[in-house]
Amino acid sequence: MQNRYNSSLPVLKASMLAGAAMLAFLPNMAFAQTAPVDEAASEEDAIVVTGSRPIAESEAAALQIQKNSDSLVTVVASDSVGRLPDQNIAQAAGRLPGVAVERDQGQARYISLRGAPNNWTTLSFDGINVVSPEGRDARFDSIPSALASQIVVSKAVTPDMPGETISGNVNIITRSALDYDGLRISGKLGAGQTELGKRGEYEGSLTVSNKFDTNMGEIGVLISGSYYERNMITDNYEIDWEQVSGDRRPGFASRFWARETENKLYRLTRKNYSVSGRVDFRPDADNTISVRSLYTIFTDDEARDNYIFDFDDRQVDLVANTAACTGGTSTPTTSAYADACVNSAFAGTVYGIDINQRSTLRAFRQSVFTNTIEGKHQFGESWGFKWAANYTKSIDDRSVVGETRWDSPSTRTLRPTVAYDFTNLELARVQLFTTNQLSGPTRFQAGTPVTAIDNFTKPLSSFTSLDAVDPTTAYTFKGEFSYNTSMFGGETTIRAGIQYDQRTKINRERNLVLNTAAQFTAAGIGTTYLPFSLDIPFKGEIPLGYTFRYFNLDAMRDYLERAKTVQGFAPVSANHYNVRERILAGYVMANSKYDWGSFVGGVRVEKVSNRGRSLATIPGVTGEIEAESSTTLAFPSLHINFDVQDDQKLRVGFTSGAARADYDQLRPNVVVNDTDQRISGGNPAVKPERAYGIDAYYEYYVQPQGYFMVGAFYKRVEDVLYTARRTFGSNALDTNGIDRSGYAFSGITNGGKGRIFGFEAAVQFQLEPYTADLGLPDWMGGFGITANATYNDSKVTKPEVLNVTGSGATQIITVATPVREVVLPGTSQVSYNVGAYYEKYGLSLRLQYQNRTTWADGFGDTNSDAGDTYWADDDELDFSARYEVFDGFEIYFDASNLLNNPGRRYSDPSNILAVSGVPTVRNGQYTIEYERFGRRYNGGIRFTF
Repeated sequence: MQNRYNSSLPVLKASMLAGAAMLAFLPNMAFAQTAPVDEAASEEDAIVVTGSRPIAESEAAALQIQKNSDSLVTVVASDSVGRLPDQNIAQAAGRLPGVAVERDQGQARYISLRGAPNNWTTLSFDGINVVSPEGRDARFDSIPSALASQIVVSKAVTPDMPGETISGNVNIITRSALDYDGLRISGKLGAGQTELGKRGEYEGSLTVSNKFDTNMGEIGVLISGSYYERNMITDNYEIDWEQVSGDRRPGFASRFWARETENKLYRLTRKNYSVSGRVDFRPDADNTISVRSLYTIFTDDEARDNYIFDFDDRQVDLVANTAACTGGTSTPTTSAYADACVNSAFAGTVYGIDINQRSTLRAFRQSVFTNTIEGKHQFGESWGFKWAANYTKSIDDRSVVGETRWDSPSTRTLRPTVAYDFTNLELARVQLFTTNQLSGPTRFQAGTPVTAIDNFTKPLSSFTSLDAVDPTTAYTFKGEFSYNTSMFGGETTIRAGIQYDQRTKINRERNLVLNTAAQFTAAGIGTTYLPFSLDIPFKGEIPLGYTFRYFNLDAMRDYLERAKTVQGFAPVSANHYNVRERILAGYVMANSKYDWGSFVGGVRVEKVSNRGRSLATIPGVTGEIEAESSTTLAFPSLHINFDVQDDQKLRVGFTSGAARADYDQLRPNVVVNDTDQRISGGNPAVKPERAYGIDAYYEYYVQPQGYFMVGAFYKRVEDVLYTARRTFGSNALDTNGIDRSGYAFSGITNGGKGRIFGFEAAVQFQLEPYTADLGLPDWMGGFGITANATYNDSKVTKPEVLNVTGSGATQIITVATPVREVVLPGTSQVSYNVGAYYEKYGLSLRLQYQNRTTWADGFGDTNSDAGDTYWADDDELDFSARYEVFDGFEIYFDASNLLNNPGRRYSDPSNILAVSGVPTVRNGQYTIEYERFGRRYNGGIRFTF
């Protein structure tokens, strides 16, 4: 499985070199640095970035696009992307007002606009929506920023955008050779190191383009490629909390115990690489045809050593007792887990616990291959037509090369006794001892301290390998007529269009499992850990309380080859599904310009048809089932822009949209139990969650240079999507005359209503135009600042959670958790960016700080797992420096994550307990995940010729 990760690299390098060689000999050479222009700006508004002041000039170019737009957008121009350590699109867009990012392993991955959930943000390339390999949640870390000439974030939804665009769209405008004069070669080469583990980073990109004047018109050819590799170590610990049925001592209702604590110790190699090509043909000023192809891959080779301390292995020995404790004992008659008379939830000792060790080698890969042909045509002064056809294939490869599991034997004296201390929110301390047996079969005592965890007996219990590849294929066709008229008393363009999308996501899994001594012997696989491991020091910094040995990656691959000689891969058919979505849309809209400003308004109508196939269990039969559903929705919108003055705008808008459940949630792989009247699994009949919003923004484009913006927004949400247990409420699964709409259902479903409102502000100034008036020396003109902040407040109704007991005539349904109000998942109340830069005499320095406050990760149906989960405040400080050695050649240095603050996720049971009238302590103190990634440094060269 590993070899396929490297197979594309020679092709990528060869394509880049061949493209450079071919285009270098083509005629009509010229040297210019005119950056591409988005359609939000007029065709005449050329954006020129000279290279001497790339930060200030690219920011000015972005403001030019924003000002000329007839709807609310924010923009990152290409040179601005390069000034910060922005390797992917999420990092680049994360500097903009109203944009917050969610990270994985310290790398920006998802984008949230104005505090809304991630799945409300859509992704597009040159105006064509692209389905992420994961599904509805668009992943932006798999897209290198080197692909983009501009990143246009549209917060105002217009009728020509898909209805699933609720909070906004991130449109990646790719480079075109027609935007430059003649031959242009640009690139980047760099290398660096991650502080934690002292592992390397490498990056490179090359773009070659040329424009030719022919007898038939202008032809532009562009070839681009990029490569980024990041090797890293992660410090990690995790804790799973639970309420224990055997703990009934006073205060038990608000007491939660650590069911297990674990360290996940990662050795990672992440890569992003891409290759793209584009040919543009412009026979005259009224006609352009473009053919574009882009292939981008994100890989994550993950070696994970996972040591799990299973504290609750013997919780069945704890006998429920409601009496108050009268004193502790150092020799309990149980393992002492959840014994409130011996331990506290945050410190204590558990005797003879099970070590569950997992050695995992993953071969994770996501790719997007998107191909578009597009035409734009103008017929005289009045009529226009543009069209586009797209084919995209996204692949989510979740394969695991191999995972070995090593488990402690059942004999308690061969297991460790573990002293734990979780009082520090940022550290899970454990200390290991041997376990000594006292008189009686259930009385134990801590023995000799042990440092090397691999000295404990942990024989191999299983070897597994997973081949899991989920492809998504998508076809899109768009056609739009436009007509210029004086309707509505101004310069008006009427646009009417249709769009057809078909998306099919397929899940197919196969696994290989060995879990018996006979199978291990037949395959020649060893069952002791030491020969499987490496004697190398720990590469992280977190205090573990023990030493361990990393597993050997080559040994894991050898185990796989040996395992295949005795066992083949078998399909995991219960997880298979095939979901197809068809969307037929039509829209009409008008854009009118007046002396006082402009408006854009219209309506989009979409018919969405879903068909899902998967295995399901209908009473007495297990087999393939097919379910269909359809819905037709209208999405009106209106945006009015008032020119208060030439340099001031007031924007007011109304938008609407609908977020649909993800593809795996629409699959009909349900298990129906008519005896118990229960349904569990996917829900092909779930309704989309609807949103209606209004915006009001004031923008001041300060002359001669500067920008100030303040705005407010409000969205009302209906039919919020939740995973919960409730009445099914649909006839989609009725068969043989049986009405199953009243069954208890567990899965994705619709909840109540809610709302989100907030404010945002941004300011951007450079001192250069004001130095003379202020009597300042010329060198001070290089200073500039950028700052933006967003505040939002959200509230939605989470439906009641039902508890079903019994079956048939004796079935009893009670309310486990009543209706309560929660915030929208993924929403931070405050997010902000503050940056300062100096740029003059060929030197560019920039320091940028980004912060987002706590946001909800998920909501518990009950308090069995310590309630709701949240991510704590997240911030990052980055520094970038560059120096232009000569025209078109510069050296650079980037420093990322300078604060090196951790990522911390925690549980908070207080909300659920509050609706039950139970007081709580330590709200937010139940850490469930803690990770630290280290600072990163890299440097290199950039060139443009």
